[in-house]
Amino acid sequence: MHDKSIELLNRAIADEITALHQYMYFHFHCDDQGYDLLAGLFKRTAIEEMMHVERLAERILFLKGEVELKASAAVEKVQDVAKMLEMARQMEVDSARSYNLWANECSANADSASKKIFEDLVVDEERHYDQYDIELDNLKRFGERYLALQSIERSRNRGAGVPAE
Repeated sequence: MHDKSIELLNRAIADEITALHQYMYFHFHCDDQGYDLLAGLFKRTAIEEMMHVERLAERILFLKGEVELKASAAVEKVQDVAKMLEMARQMEVDSARSYNLWANECSANADSASKKIFEDLVVDEERHYDQYDIELDNLKRFGERYLALQSIERSRNRGAGVPAE
């Protein structure tokens, strides 16, 4: 009865897992380079993506479907911060676009609960987009100084004995 919804929910899981993996990769590299604020942003977003996977999986199970835990793409090995932010921003645009379409498909198939999940995900993805857009704008306006300030802040905190996150 809800085969189309289950298919779309599993596609969303695949996209969310891909985003989770990509954002953790970005987190590791930003952390390694001393960019604590960006590392934290990527880590928090990855955790939110993981919570999306959980919500989607719960809906699939409610619909008596099988949860497919497969990524839709491999992690891209991007270590340049500007490219990370551009990629993250585009991933969020793509997700919001897909989720809007899939919400409509669920509605057309008389599945308003799955529709609402997709609509809620659109709100989260647009917020993520905005966060990455702001960071990209900061990087463009302030250049390498923006990243240097993050590294200096880490050094200052470590010198003051503030434990790392």
